[in-house]
Amino acid sequence: MLAFVITTVLCFITYLLLTTGSGTLGLWSLEEILVGAILSLIVGSLARTIFVKDNFRMLNPVRWIIFIAYVIGPFFVAMAKANVDVAYRVITGKINPGIVKISPDLKTDFGITMLANSITLTPGTLSVDVDEDKNDLYVHWINVKKKALEKKPVNYRYVCGKFPNWIRRIAE
Repeated sequence: MLAFVITTVLCFITYLLLTTGSGTLGLWSLEEILVGAILSLIVGSLARTIFVKDNFRMLNPVRWIIFIAYVIGPFFVAMAKANVDVAYRVITGKINPGIVKISPDLKTDFGITMLANSITLTPGTLSVDVDEDKNDLYVHWINVKKKALEKKPVNYRYVCGKFPNWIRRIAE
């Protein structure tokens, strides 16, 4: 029941944020609020086991603050660097593509998913597969460095920097 309530409230807040300023009754119209409540109830009943699992660790506001710091800080900087690097490689043609296996030592599915998405959003890398038994990631990398290939699996710092350290603080 708690998972249903949390999911419904979060869906309703998201709906209200996305429709802000489109109504005549303050920021929303009465019809929008009713439609939002109905949609949130439907989504809450269908997705309560997907968004909120057995634990409620992501309801901790400190984790959200760390998440925002991660997105604004290291993730944004890595994305900017990767954009410049990919532009350089496109212009010069100096690429050495390949698929590498990394072991980030993340223990939760949410952490692995968050890392895979962060890697995929960073230009020049793409998460290809996840080994669910060992929580290893297979990543297509635009410029595989010979130094990185010396150790199997590849040290994750070559591919995604300190992303797993941040994600560990957020998701585990």
